[in-house]
Amino acid sequence: MELYAPVLGLMLLAGGFAVFSVVMSAVVGPKRYNRAKLDSYECGIEPTPQALGGGKFPVKYYITAMMFIVFDIEIVFLYPWAVHFDAMGMFGLVEMVLFILTVFVAYAYVWKRGGLEWD
Repeated sequence: MELYAPVLGLMLLAGGFAVFSVVMSAVVGPKRYNRAKLDSYECGIEPTPQALGGGKFPVKYYITAMMFIVFDIEIVFLYPWAVHFDAMGMFGLVEMVLFILTVFVAYAYVWKRGGLEWD
């Protein structure tokens, strides 16, 4: 358990810094509110009204988000595998080939749906 003490200490320090930063910015920061600051921001243009149900995002937005999630999951599994490649032997190689095949299925889906085409 003593090996996790530095990690726990760092997490407490990071959380404390985040809470301290938010509280201090609210206490010390200027409080000059106006209509422009309280209005939603859309790249410097006047915001357009939302539909009653809250407006819909295009499907391409979700496909792009899914692609980034697939990239993240792939890196989370590939990095430890690359570090301990020799220790895992043939079992590790077969498991990683199966994992890469499932990742390529996700890439093929994104490619088919046009997620890799940037306008």
